[in-house]
Amino acid sequence: MKSNATLIALLLLVSCAYAQAQAPSANAPPPSKLSPPAMAKADANRDMKVEQHIKDLHAKLKITPNEEAQWYTVAATMRENATELDKVIDKREASIQTATAVDDLTAYGDIAQAHADAVKRLSSAFSPLYASMPDEQKRLADEVFAHRQHKSGKT
Repeated sequence: MKSNATLIALLLLVSCAYAQAQAPSANAPPPSKLSPPAMAKADANRDMKVEQHIKDLHAKLKITPNEEAQWYTVAATMRENATELDKVIDKREASIQTATAVDDLTAYGDIAQAHADAVKRLSSAFSPLYASMPDEQKRLADEVFAHRQHKSGKT
């Protein structure tokens, strides 16, 4: 059962990191108020944070050359998930000024559903890689995700 706990921790870690990458700064205007060049810059910043998270996770997990093909699938899934989440988040933010309470709740539900779908896709992509890891690397992954989870204070 420890491998299931590790997988859940991984998924939560990725979700939290992605949510942090999505969080606007306190002084930033809402995306619906950004000019096209500013929106492109914000998108590039989100992409850069996702890429950095993928790179950091690759290093922490000590992905070997033999694992690269499976890691590629995990990384591609993380990128696709980020793109899908961006779409629903941007859709909500674009209508926030005119949204009713019901519209806002519906949009938030769409975000939550997209997030749940992303977690399922990532779980499917990561499971074969984790299963193929030697026990020592699995223990490392367990430690990486357990430490990260406790460090942030969130699940």
